[in-house]
Amino acid sequence: MNINLCGIYILKKKIILFGLIKIYGIGIKLSKKICKKFMFNNKTFYDLKNNELELLKNYLNSLTLENNLRILNKENLKKNLEINNYKSLRHKKKLPCRGQRTKNNSKTRKKMNHEII
Repeated sequence: MNINLCGIYILKKKIILFGLIKIYGIGIKLSKKICKKFMFNNKTFYDLKNNELELLKNYLNSLTLENNLRILNKENLKKNLEINNYKSLRHKKKLPCRGQRTKNNSKTRKKMNHEII
């Protein structure tokens, strides 16, 4: 009773608006936009016809989602680290890089597990 969209299995009984949010790269705003474009008003995946499902799959394949988006984000971070500006130095030292104070409040950022880049 699952449907496969972009490599993610979503229950057929879920409403489309909330089912699309499970895909990495689609939030509530984009999900509402997609539902409005294809006129899925409170429909579930079970109610979709085959041609509607194919249209939805083709549209989702044209977007940058899931693994491709994760790779793109990682590449952008690597590119920033190579520039050696202030923000990249803060990333390397595992400190907050958006102007937060570090005297009292950066304990969470310091002890978090970080990915090796």
